[in-house]
Amino acid sequence: MSDQTEPAAVTTYEVADDGVALIRLDRPRARNAINTQMLSELLEHLAVARGDEAVRVLVFSSTDHMGLSAGADVREELDHDGHVRRMQMFSDLYDAIVAFPKPTVAACHGDVVGGGAEISIACDLRVGGSNLRMRFPGAALGMPVGPARLVTLCGLAAAKYLLLTSRTVGPDEALRLNLVNRVAPAAATEESALALAASVAAHPPEAVARLKRMLHEWDDVEGRSAAEGVGQVEHVRGGVDFPFG
Repeated sequence: MSDQTEPAAVTTYEVADDGVALIRLDRPRARNAINTQMLSELLEHLAVARGDEAVRVLVFSSTDHMGLSAGADVREELDHDGHVRRMQMFSDLYDAIVAFPKPTVAACHGDVVGGGAEISIACDLRVGGSNLRMRFPGAALGMPVGPARLVTLCGLAAAKYLLLTSRTVGPDEALRLNLVNRVAPAAATEESALALAASVAAHPPEAVARLKRMLHEWDDVEGRSAAEGVGQVEHVRGGVDFPFG
């Protein structure tokens, strides 16, 4: 008999009576850095939520209001194939969130960086915490990630500003640039995101789903997100082992 034990889950998933499902990232000691295990769990939760008719809105948050996620886990030991595989999982995750047929909301408290920022902008709506520090570090790290979803969210000029500078923005600037829809006290960010989700969940789900589908078809964000993901994976496959999502 093997004495090896399964690793503890690094995410949680629950569904409330109002139809709001909540996914929480749960690696607070690692600043919710996203490793291969977390990616696998997130993809599994998305698949479950997608197939559950009781789910009307999906919320992403974390168990620590000091940060949604500091990005990809740079300490995870991976060989070249492992880096390629993980980048494919990041790409699959972003696409799965963008293409999720029901509305999605992100609780953007504290550090929302790299892969964490990409999760947030893949969602339909975002609540920023008063302690928000959002950053898209792709240019600084040599990784071409973010344009497909960010340009849809805040426009070409703002997307260039955020991506080419890799600057960190706080809650006020994030609100001005349409990166978040509202700002809440840091410790109440998730609560505010859940309340926003509940207000959407109260509407007829068929109409909400149709509206989202129409918006995405007219904007083609899903097609652009998928194309960007292919480029990211090939970038890693053919070059340096980038540990960043």
